[in-house]
Order: sequence, then C-alpha cells, then structure tokens
Amino acid sequence: MREAAFVKQNKDKWSTFENALANKTNLAPDVLSDLYIEITDHLSYAKTFYPSSNTAFYLNSLASQAHQKIYRTKREPKNRIIGFWKTEFPHMFAHHHRELLIAFLVFLFFSFVGAYSAANEGNFVRSILGDAYVNMTLDNIENGDPMAVYKKMGEFNMFLGITINNIRVALMAFVYGIMLGIGTLMVMLQNGIMLGSFQYFFYEKGLLWESVRTIWIHGTIEISVIIIAGCAGLVLANGMLFPGTYTRLESFKRGVKNGLKIMISTVPFFIIAGFLEGFVTRHTEMPDWLALIIILGSLALILFYYIIYPYQLNKNLNIHENRLRNI
Repeated sequence: MREAAFVKQNKDKWSTFENALANKTNLAPDVLSDLYIEITDHLSYAKTFYPSSNTAFYLNSLASQAHQKIYRTKREPKNRIIGFWKTEFPHMFAHHHRELLIAFLVFLFFSFVGAYSAANEGNFVRSILGDAYVNMTLDNIENGDPMAVYKKMGEFNMFLGITINNIRVALMAFVYGIMLGIGTLMVMLQNGIMLGSFQYFFYEKGLLWESVRTIWIHGTIEISVIIIAGCAGLVLANGMLFPGTYTRLESFKRGVKNGLKIMISTVPFFIIAGFLEGFVTRHTEMPDWLALIIILGSLALILFYYIIYPYQLNKNLNIHENRLRNI
C-alpha cells in the first residue's frame, strides 16, 4: 500500500486517539486501549514499509505519549459493567452490522428452504423434527391443544433447560467460526431449516396463527440472539481471513475478543427467552393482543439494542469528532 493511501485510510483513527490523549475526547478505557493496540500495529507496519518517513515518526511519537497514560495511570471506572452495556459494546457492535446482516440472510434463506422442502417432501418434517415430536404434536392437535408441549414440564425446569440449551447452540455458532466461518453458517443452516419446516408443519394443519402467536412469544428473542451468535462466529472468522493492516495473529485476537463481547451480550437475552418459554408461553389461553404486545415488544428491544442504538451512538460520536477537528 502506498504511504499516502495508508495515511488516508487511518488518519481519522489517529486523530481520535490524539484527541483522547489531549483530553479533548472522553473514551472508555477499553476503547482507548484498543486504539493504542491499533496505533502500535500501524507503527510496526510503517516501520516495515516506510522507514524514516514522517508517518513512522508521527506514529512513534503518538505511541510513546500513550504508553504511560494507558498502562501506568489507567483506572477502571466503578461502573465498568454499566459502561460495557451502555457504550463499550454498542460502540464496537456498530462496526459488525455487516456480519449480522449476513447471518440473518443465511438464516432467513434456509428457513424458506425448510418450508419449501416440507411442502414438497412428505417425510421431510419427520426427518428434521423427529418422529416422536411429530407424533406427540399430532396427538396434541387431536386433543384440541396443539401447543400442549409447552405445558408438560415444570416451569422452572423448562426455563433452566431451555436457557442452557440455547446458550449451547449459540456457543457452537460462535466457536465454529474458527472453521473459517463455515461451521457458523452450518449452524445457521440447521436452525433455519428446522424453523422453516416447523412453521410449515403447523401451516399445513391450519394452525399457522396459533403457532405464531404462541411460539414467537419466546422465539422472537431466542431466534434473534442465535442469529447474533452467528454474527459473533463470523466476526471471529473475519479476524482470521481479513487482517487488513494488522498482523494475522493480532487480527485473530481482535476477532476473538469482539466475538466474545457479542456472546456476553446475548446471555441476558437468552435468560429472558428462557423465562418467557418456561413461564409465559404455556399460557396459550392468553388473548391475542397480549401475545402480540410481548412479541412486538421483544422485537423492538432487539432492534433497538443491536441495530438502532449502536448506529445512533456511533453517529453522535462521529459528529463530535468532526466538531473537534474543525475547532
């Protein structure tokens, strides 16, 4: 890469870091530390390809100024946990909406594949969901209570079992990112096909609305965070495949770190989904309007925290940085 292109590509990050060192911008300690790592990586790159250049001199000066500020006087704020959920994670996640979109589109595509296959292959649903589950559901339909499966287990046991299982699936989606993202996409494929065939099964029995109003009480958050876990796996894979200006090892470390942050963010949502499935979904007698409020409220929560809020937070940060540059 030519030096001019290298400078143009990264000068905004350098300016942000310089402003933070001069106390013109307040950044969370982890964000500042991440920028420091990035600056030192850029310094190594500049020393390799542009030795004795003004760029290398500038970056060396910037890194030297930062060392004591970050590693000798760095103090963790008392509200570290609040800061993670309020600013650190949303700020980071805004840069990974592309991976989130890919995970969502793959999941959606294979949901349609599952529904189409169920419509055209008589035994497809049984091959995906299993004979025992299908036979049990058919019996429940004949008995006039198609969603009875959510009432067979005790509330707390169901909550605990479902939550643990969902977290296990999410961890698989993340860890399988180590297989260059292919493993993560396979998890999206499997769960998408399962969902599509599952919903078509009820549609074929004339129970689409009954299944939607019941299952998506917990499924809105559950499916959403599984897709978000898929995003974490793709972030890990991207760190391996596309190092950019970082060394491949450093890029991999950052991919793992950011992926883990995404996974941590999903845990409370999995607990909420497990609670809804264990304690709320079983009440199939609830009115449609109440079910819709829970479903739409859950969707609004996911969209706000993972899409709208990170975008707005970064937009405001960019506006603030531009104002500082123009002072």
